[in-house]
Amino acid sequence: MFEFAYPKLLWLLTLLPLLYFYLVFFKRNPGIQLPSVAPFERAVRHAGRRRMAYTELLFLLALGVLIFALSRPRRGDERTIHRSKGIDIVLALDLSGSMAIIDLPAKDLTARDLEELFRGGKLDNRLETAKRELTNFVNRRDNDRFGLIGFGPLAYSITPPTLDHGFLTGRLAELQPGAVGDATSIASPILSGARRLSKSPSPRRVLVLFTDGRNTADAAVTPLQAAELAKSVNVIVHTVGIGGGRGIVPQEFMGQVRYVPIQDEFDEALLKEIAQKTNGRYFHAADADGLKIVMREIDKLEKREFEQPRYMEYQEYSSIFMALGFIVLLIAIAMDRTLLLRLP
Repeated sequence: MFEFAYPKLLWLLTLLPLLYFYLVFFKRNPGIQLPSVAPFERAVRHAGRRRMAYTELLFLLALGVLIFALSRPRRGDERTIHRSKGIDIVLALDLSGSMAIIDLPAKDLTARDLEELFRGGKLDNRLETAKRELTNFVNRRDNDRFGLIGFGPLAYSITPPTLDHGFLTGRLAELQPGAVGDATSIASPILSGARRLSKSPSPRRVLVLFTDGRNTADAAVTPLQAAELAKSVNVIVHTVGIGGGRGIVPQEFMGQVRYVPIQDEFDEALLKEIAQKTNGRYFHAADADGLKIVMREIDKLEKREFEQPRYMEYQEYSSIFMALGFIVLLIAIAMDRTLLLRLP
Protein backbone atom coordinates (compact mmCIF):
# COMPACT_ATOMS: atom_id res chain seq x y z
CA MET A 1 0.00 0.00 0.00
CA PHE A 2 1.59 3.26 -1.20
CA GLU A 3 0.91 6.35 0.89
CA PHE A 4 2.35 9.62 2.17
CA ALA A 5 3.20 10.35 5.79
CA TYR A 6 2.47 14.08 5.28
CA PRO A 7 0.04 14.22 2.36
CA LYS A 8 -0.98 17.85 3.05
CA LEU A 9 2.44 19.02 1.85
CA LEU A 10 1.48 17.88 -1.64
CA TRP A 11 -0.83 20.90 -1.86
CA LEU A 12 2.33 22.98 -2.33
CA LEU A 13 2.71 21.40 -5.78
CA THR A 14 -0.34 23.37 -6.95
CA LEU A 15 1.69 26.58 -6.53
CA LEU A 16 4.35 25.52 -9.02
CA PRO A 17 2.38 26.39 -12.21
CA LEU A 18 1.62 29.84 -10.77
CA LEU A 19 5.25 30.35 -9.84
CA TYR A 20 6.36 29.30 -13.32
CA PHE A 21 3.86 31.67 -14.96
CA TYR A 22 5.13 34.54 -12.83
CA LEU A 23 8.82 33.85 -13.49
CA VAL A 24 8.40 33.53 -17.22
CA PHE A 25 5.98 36.36 -17.98
CA PHE A 26 6.23 38.90 -15.17
CA LYS A 27 9.60 38.80 -13.48
CA ARG A 28 12.05 41.23 -15.02
CA ASN A 29 15.41 39.78 -16.03
CA PRO A 30 18.54 41.57 -14.84
CA GLY A 31 20.33 43.67 -17.47
CA ILE A 32 22.54 46.69 -18.14
CA GLN A 33 21.63 50.18 -19.29
CA LEU A 34 22.24 50.92 -22.99
CA PRO A 35 21.43 54.01 -25.09
CA SER A 36 19.32 51.87 -27.37
CA VAL A 37 18.29 48.23 -27.34
CA ALA A 38 16.61 48.26 -30.68
CA PRO A 39 19.32 46.18 -32.41
CA PHE A 40 19.08 43.53 -29.71
CA GLU A 41 15.34 43.54 -29.14
CA ARG A 42 14.47 40.59 -31.27
CA ALA A 43 17.40 38.44 -30.18
CA VAL A 44 16.88 39.18 -26.51
CA ARG A 45 13.18 38.39 -26.68
CA HIS A 46 13.78 35.05 -28.37
CA ALA A 47 16.82 33.88 -26.37
CA GLY A 48 15.54 35.19 -23.05
CA ARG A 49 12.23 33.39 -23.30
CA ARG A 50 13.94 30.17 -24.31
CA ARG A 51 16.49 30.51 -21.51
CA MET A 52 13.74 31.29 -19.01
CA ALA A 53 11.66 28.30 -20.13
CA TYR A 54 14.50 25.81 -19.76
CA THR A 55 16.10 27.00 -16.56
CA GLU A 56 12.93 27.78 -14.63
CA LEU A 57 11.40 24.47 -15.64
CA LEU A 58 14.39 22.65 -14.20
CA PHE A 59 14.35 24.72 -11.00
CA LEU A 60 10.62 24.19 -10.55
CA LEU A 61 10.97 20.47 -11.30
CA ALA A 62 13.63 20.22 -8.59
CA LEU A 63 11.39 22.12 -6.17
CA GLY A 64 8.47 19.80 -6.97
CA VAL A 65 10.57 16.69 -6.40
CA LEU A 66 11.80 18.07 -3.06
CA ILE A 67 8.22 18.82 -1.97
CA PHE A 68 7.31 15.27 -2.97
CA ALA A 69 10.20 13.97 -0.87
CA LEU A 70 9.18 16.06 2.16
CA SER A 71 5.72 14.48 2.07
CA ARG A 72 7.47 11.15 2.83
CA PRO A 73 6.21 8.72 0.17
CA ARG A 74 6.32 5.18 1.49
CA ARG A 75 4.97 1.71 0.90
CA GLY A 76 3.38 -0.04 3.88
CA ASP A 77 3.35 -3.77 4.47
CA GLU A 78 0.70 -4.61 7.08
CA ARG A 79 1.27 -7.69 9.21
CA THR A 80 -0.93 -9.28 11.84
CA ILE A 81 0.87 -11.27 14.50
CA HIS A 82 -1.14 -13.93 16.29
CA ARG A 83 0.00 -14.40 19.85
CA SER A 84 -1.62 -16.78 22.27
CA LYS A 85 -1.79 -15.86 25.92
CA GLY A 86 -1.61 -19.04 27.95
CA ILE A 87 -3.18 -19.72 31.32
CA ASP A 88 -1.80 -21.52 34.37
CA ILE A 89 -3.39 -24.88 35.16
CA VAL A 90 -2.55 -27.21 38.05
CA LEU A 91 -3.64 -30.83 37.71
CA ALA A 92 -4.33 -32.56 41.04
CA LEU A 93 -4.48 -36.33 40.60
CA ASP A 94 -5.67 -38.85 43.19
CA LEU A 95 -2.99 -41.49 43.80
CA SER A 96 -4.82 -43.55 46.41
CA GLY A 97 -4.96 -47.33 46.07
CA SER A 98 -8.47 -47.26 44.60
CA MET A 99 -7.05 -45.73 41.41
CA ALA A 100 -5.94 -49.28 40.52
CA ILE A 101 -9.58 -50.20 39.86
CA ILE A 102 -10.57 -50.88 36.25
CA ASP A 103 -13.88 -49.29 35.29
CA LEU A 104 -15.80 -51.55 32.95
CA PRO A 105 -17.43 -50.11 29.85
CA ALA A 106 -21.20 -49.92 29.72
CA LYS A 107 -21.53 -52.87 27.32
CA ASP A 108 -21.74 -56.39 28.77
CA LEU A 109 -18.56 -58.44 28.65
CA THR A 110 -18.04 -62.11 29.47
CA ALA A 111 -15.25 -63.31 31.73
CA ARG A 112 -13.39 -64.52 28.64
CA ASP A 113 -13.73 -61.12 26.98
CA LEU A 114 -12.35 -59.45 30.09
CA GLU A 115 -9.39 -61.82 30.22
CA GLU A 116 -8.53 -61.21 26.55
CA LEU A 117 -8.73 -57.45 27.04
CA PHE A 118 -6.62 -57.65 30.17
CA ARG A 119 -4.00 -59.89 28.54
CA GLY A 120 -3.89 -57.59 25.51
CA GLY A 121 -3.28 -54.57 27.68
CA LYS A 122 -6.53 -52.98 26.57
CA LEU A 123 -7.99 -52.63 30.04
CA ASP A 124 -6.35 -49.79 31.91
CA ASN A 125 -6.97 -48.91 35.51
CA ARG A 126 -8.22 -45.50 36.52
CA LEU A 127 -4.80 -44.01 37.01
CA GLU A 128 -3.42 -45.22 33.67
CA THR A 129 -6.51 -43.90 31.90
CA ALA A 130 -6.17 -40.56 33.67
CA LYS A 131 -2.45 -40.37 32.81
CA ARG A 132 -3.18 -40.99 29.14
CA GLU A 133 -5.94 -38.39 28.90
CA LEU A 134 -4.03 -35.79 30.92
CA THR A 135 -1.00 -36.24 28.66
CA ASN A 136 -3.17 -35.63 25.59
CA PHE A 137 -4.74 -32.62 27.29
CA VAL A 138 -1.36 -31.07 28.12
CA ASN A 139 0.02 -31.69 24.62
CA ARG A 140 -2.93 -29.88 23.04
CA ARG A 141 -2.19 -26.67 24.92
CA ASP A 142 1.27 -25.51 23.94
CA ASN A 143 1.08 -22.06 25.49
CA ASP A 144 -0.26 -23.00 28.92
CA ARG A 145 1.84 -23.61 32.00
CA PHE A 146 0.95 -26.82 33.79
CA GLY A 147 1.70 -27.95 37.32
CA LEU A 148 1.12 -31.43 38.74
CA ILE A 149 0.07 -32.48 42.25
CA GLY A 150 -0.37 -36.05 43.43
CA PHE A 151 -2.41 -36.67 46.55
CA GLY A 152 -3.51 -39.35 48.94
CA PRO A 153 -3.57 -38.63 52.67
CA LEU A 154 -1.40 -35.59 51.84
CA ALA A 155 -0.69 -33.59 48.70
CA TYR A 156 2.71 -33.75 47.02
CA SER A 157 3.93 -31.23 44.48
CA ILE A 158 5.33 -33.25 41.58
CA THR A 159 6.09 -30.36 39.23
CA PRO A 160 5.53 -26.61 39.63
CA PRO A 161 3.71 -24.78 36.81
CA THR A 162 5.99 -25.08 33.79
CA LEU A 163 6.02 -24.77 30.01
CA ASP A 164 8.26 -27.84 29.83
CA HIS A 165 5.43 -30.20 29.00
CA GLY A 166 7.77 -33.06 28.23
CA PHE A 167 9.18 -32.95 31.75
CA LEU A 168 5.69 -32.87 33.26
CA THR A 169 4.32 -35.75 31.21
CA GLY A 170 7.44 -37.75 31.99
CA ARG A 171 6.84 -37.35 35.72
CA LEU A 172 3.16 -38.10 35.19
CA ALA A 173 4.01 -41.44 33.54
CA GLU A 174 5.93 -42.54 36.65
CA LEU A 175 2.97 -42.29 39.04
CA GLN A 176 1.50 -45.48 40.52
CA PRO A 177 -1.68 -46.22 42.51
CA GLY A 178 -1.14 -46.26 46.27
CA ALA A 179 2.31 -44.68 45.99
CA VAL A 180 1.49 -42.05 48.63
CA GLY A 181 -1.00 -44.01 50.74
CA ASP A 182 -4.55 -45.31 50.52
CA ALA A 183 -6.51 -42.55 52.25
CA THR A 184 -7.83 -39.53 50.35
CA SER A 185 -7.60 -35.89 51.39
CA ILE A 186 -9.62 -33.54 49.19
CA ALA A 187 -8.58 -30.37 51.05
CA SER A 188 -4.80 -30.87 50.75
CA PRO A 189 -4.51 -30.70 46.93
CA ILE A 190 -6.82 -27.66 46.80
CA LEU A 191 -4.69 -25.81 49.36
CA SER A 192 -1.45 -26.83 47.65
CA GLY A 193 -2.70 -25.85 44.19
CA ALA A 194 -4.12 -22.55 45.42
CA ARG A 195 -0.81 -21.71 47.08
CA ARG A 196 1.05 -22.43 43.86
CA LEU A 197 -1.35 -20.49 41.67
CA SER A 198 -1.60 -17.48 44.01
CA LYS A 199 1.90 -16.46 42.85
CA SER A 200 1.02 -16.85 39.18
CA PRO A 201 1.05 -13.73 36.95
CA SER A 202 -1.62 -15.30 34.73
CA PRO A 203 -5.00 -13.53 34.80
CA ARG A 204 -6.75 -16.94 34.83
CA ARG A 205 -5.67 -19.64 37.29
CA VAL A 206 -7.25 -23.06 37.17
CA LEU A 207 -7.01 -26.17 39.36
CA VAL A 208 -8.47 -29.41 38.01
CA LEU A 209 -8.96 -32.05 40.70
CA PHE A 210 -9.41 -35.73 39.78
CA THR A 211 -10.55 -38.18 42.44
CA ASP A 212 -12.40 -41.46 42.72
CA GLY A 213 -12.96 -41.43 46.47
CA ARG A 214 -14.40 -39.65 49.43
CA ASN A 215 -12.55 -37.38 51.80
CA THR A 216 -11.24 -39.94 54.31
CA ALA A 217 -8.17 -38.18 55.72
CA ASP A 218 -8.30 -36.05 58.84
CA ALA A 219 -7.14 -32.48 58.26
CA ALA A 220 -7.34 -29.17 60.09
CA VAL A 221 -9.04 -27.63 57.04
CA THR A 222 -12.16 -29.03 55.44
CA PRO A 223 -12.50 -29.32 51.64
CA LEU A 224 -15.05 -26.51 51.57
CA GLN A 225 -12.79 -24.24 53.62
CA ALA A 226 -10.00 -25.01 51.17
CA ALA A 227 -12.35 -24.09 48.31
CA GLU A 228 -13.09 -20.74 49.99
CA LEU A 229 -9.36 -20.08 50.25
CA ALA A 230 -8.89 -20.93 46.57
CA LYS A 231 -11.66 -18.53 45.65
CA SER A 232 -10.03 -15.75 47.71
CA VAL A 233 -6.90 -15.93 45.52
CA ASN A 234 -8.92 -16.12 42.27
CA VAL A 235 -8.33 -19.80 41.62
CA ILE A 236 -11.05 -21.66 39.73
CA VAL A 237 -11.46 -25.30 40.73
CA HIS A 238 -12.93 -27.85 38.31
CA THR A 239 -13.66 -31.21 39.91
CA VAL A 240 -13.80 -34.58 38.15
CA GLY A 241 -15.35 -37.62 39.81
CA ILE A 242 -13.86 -40.82 38.39
CA GLY A 243 -15.67 -44.16 38.47
CA GLY A 244 -18.86 -44.78 40.36
CA GLY A 245 -19.97 -47.58 38.04
CA ARG A 246 -18.92 -51.20 37.63
CA GLY A 247 -15.34 -51.67 38.72
CA ILE A 248 -13.03 -54.67 39.00
CA VAL A 249 -9.54 -55.33 40.28
CA PRO A 250 -7.75 -58.09 38.34
CA GLN A 251 -5.73 -60.48 40.49
CA GLU A 252 -3.49 -63.29 39.27
CA PHE A 253 -3.43 -66.52 41.26
CA MET A 254 -1.45 -69.54 40.05
CA GLY A 255 -1.49 -68.33 36.46
CA GLN A 256 -5.17 -67.60 36.52
CA VAL A 257 -6.65 -64.10 36.38
CA ARG A 258 -9.45 -63.41 38.80
CA TYR A 259 -11.59 -60.31 38.67
CA VAL A 260 -12.72 -59.05 42.02
CA PRO A 261 -15.70 -56.70 41.70
CA ILE A 262 -15.39 -53.44 43.57
CA GLN A 263 -18.20 -51.19 44.63
CA ASP A 264 -17.06 -47.67 45.39
CA GLU A 265 -18.30 -44.18 44.87
CA PHE A 266 -16.97 -40.67 45.30
CA ASP A 267 -18.65 -37.81 47.14
CA GLU A 268 -20.42 -36.22 44.19
CA ALA A 269 -22.24 -33.63 46.32
CA LEU A 270 -18.95 -32.41 47.80
CA LEU A 271 -17.24 -32.16 44.43
CA LYS A 272 -20.15 -30.19 43.02
CA GLU A 273 -20.08 -27.76 45.94
CA ILE A 274 -16.34 -27.20 45.66
CA ALA A 275 -16.67 -26.38 41.97
CA GLN A 276 -19.66 -24.11 42.59
CA LYS A 277 -17.86 -22.14 45.31
CA THR A 278 -14.95 -21.33 43.00
CA ASN A 279 -16.97 -20.64 39.83
CA GLY A 280 -15.76 -23.94 38.37
CA ARG A 281 -17.51 -26.94 36.84
CA TYR A 282 -18.11 -30.47 38.05
CA PHE A 283 -17.66 -33.42 35.68
CA HIS A 284 -18.31 -37.14 36.01
CA ALA A 285 -16.15 -39.68 34.19
CA ALA A 286 -17.62 -43.14 34.68
CA ASP A 287 -15.05 -44.91 32.49
CA ALA A 288 -12.23 -44.31 29.99
CA ASP A 289 -14.54 -42.95 27.30
CA GLY A 290 -16.20 -40.70 29.85
CA LEU A 291 -12.87 -39.24 30.95
CA LYS A 292 -11.90 -38.56 27.35
CA ILE A 293 -15.13 -36.59 26.87
CA VAL A 294 -14.55 -34.71 30.14
CA MET A 295 -11.07 -33.61 29.09
CA ARG A 296 -12.39 -32.32 25.79
CA GLU A 297 -15.05 -30.35 27.65
CA ILE A 298 -12.46 -28.81 29.95
CA ASP A 299 -10.30 -28.01 26.91
CA LYS A 300 -13.22 -26.09 25.36
CA LEU A 301 -14.11 -24.45 28.66
CA GLU A 302 -10.62 -23.09 29.33
CA LYS A 303 -10.23 -21.12 26.15
CA ARG A 304 -6.94 -19.45 25.52
CA GLU A 305 -6.79 -15.73 24.93
CA PHE A 306 -5.38 -14.56 21.64
CA GLU A 307 -3.75 -11.26 20.83
CA GLN A 308 -3.69 -10.05 17.27
CA PRO A 309 -1.52 -6.93 17.22
CA ARG A 310 -1.24 -5.31 13.81
CA TYR A 311 2.06 -3.94 12.61
CA MET A 312 2.76 -1.78 9.58
CA GLU A 313 6.26 -2.00 8.19
CA TYR A 314 7.13 0.91 5.90
CA GLN A 315 9.67 1.21 3.13
CA GLU A 316 10.57 4.89 2.88
CA TYR A 317 11.29 6.59 -0.46
CA SER A 318 11.97 10.12 0.81
CA SER A 319 15.74 9.84 0.55
CA ILE A 320 15.50 8.69 -3.07
CA PHE A 321 13.33 11.63 -4.12
CA MET A 322 15.39 14.04 -2.02
CA ALA A 323 18.56 12.94 -3.81
CA LEU A 324 16.78 13.15 -7.18
CA GLY A 325 15.57 16.67 -6.38
CA PHE A 326 19.06 17.89 -5.52
CA ILE A 327 20.46 16.28 -8.66
CA VAL A 328 17.90 18.12 -10.83
CA LEU A 329 18.69 21.34 -8.93
CA LEU A 330 22.43 20.96 -9.57
CA ILE A 331 21.76 20.27 -13.24
CA ALA A 332 19.61 23.40 -13.44
CA ILE A 333 22.31 25.55 -11.82
CA ALA A 334 25.02 24.08 -14.04
CA MET A 335 23.02 24.64 -17.21
CA ASP A 336 22.10 28.16 -16.13
CA ARG A 337 25.76 29.00 -15.64
CA THR A 338 27.10 27.23 -18.73
CA LEU A 339 24.99 26.07 -21.70
CA LEU A 340 22.14 28.50 -21.23
CA LEU A 341 24.24 31.47 -20.20
CA ARG A 342 23.44 34.42 -22.53
CA LEU A 343 24.44 38.05 -22.69
CA PRO A 344 22.19 40.70 -24.21
